[in-house]
Amino acid sequence: MKVLANDGISQAGIDALEAAGYTVLTDKVEQEDLIDTINKDNIEVLLVRSATTARKDMINACPNLKLIGRGGVGMDNIDVQYGRDNGKLVVNTPAASSQSVAELVMGHMFAISRSLNHSYKNMEGGDFKTLKKKYGKGVELRGKKLLIVGFGRIGQNLAAYALGCGMDVIAIDTYTDAREISLQLGNGLSVSTSIAPTSSLMDVIGHADYISLHVPKQSDGSAVIGATEFAAMKDGVRIINAARGGVIDEDALMTALDSGKVASIALDVFENEPNPRTDLLSHEKIACTPHVGAATVEAQARIGTELAEIIISHFGQK
Repeated sequence: MKVLANDGISQAGIDALEAAGYTVLTDKVEQEDLIDTINKDNIEVLLVRSATTARKDMINACPNLKLIGRGGVGMDNIDVQYGRDNGKLVVNTPAASSQSVAELVMGHMFAISRSLNHSYKNMEGGDFKTLKKKYGKGVELRGKKLLIVGFGRIGQNLAAYALGCGMDVIAIDTYTDAREISLQLGNGLSVSTSIAPTSSLMDVIGHADYISLHVPKQSDGSAVIGATEFAAMKDGVRIINAARGGVIDEDALMTALDSGKVASIALDVFENEPNPRTDLLSHEKIACTPHVGAATVEAQARIGTELAEIIISHFGQK
């Protein structure tokens, strides 16, 4: 059985699949050639990340394709229900990258609180005294309120880190049952607490000093955060989006940044990936990373291993 990992897979995943008798192909196939390659090479398992799409045309054109696997959480690049309705197993790895994404968000929170992003950019060619004056009025995280929009695995991992930094955490989610949050403190120590999300964003958005988004791209294409939500926020709020492009209305964001409503924002995702608008990349109040939330050695190893386990458990040893 042939597996095409078109956006790559960790060596741990390759080793597990090959040990079970699968052939793993990792050479990148361009999107326009993917259907022909799947059919010509009799690919039965397609593994993707965010770069490759699996839409209805592919599903219709590749009758031998049995499984489509997404290495990561978001599945907006796959027509999931259509695939399942047409007999394909469509899976993802929602738990594997949760810690890595949460750690990136924490890094971004520190960065936009102390203007680290633009300090790094400007130190080499800038005047030391001028830069010190410009970037010398940061804020601390301890004692600030963090609103986590979307309280799944990533949101809960972020809550643990934020609580460990002394932040107060508010959560928004469709499901309002209390979640047990375990804080692993190092030296074998741990403590736990519970957080019950609320379902009303507008009831709490005005209380937050920081807002971090962890929701999927909306099925109707609408933004979760637009002009109405920005208007309801506290002046000087700081925001992090490591979820999906389109969750924030980028035009409304630029207005909120220029007015001072938003003090700064960190973006790991953009509406027009891989070619985000240049005014976002160059804006003095925006810290950017190129969609690397899950891009750690540890997360990629877990993703590869989890995908291998799913494939082997479903199709067996070969």
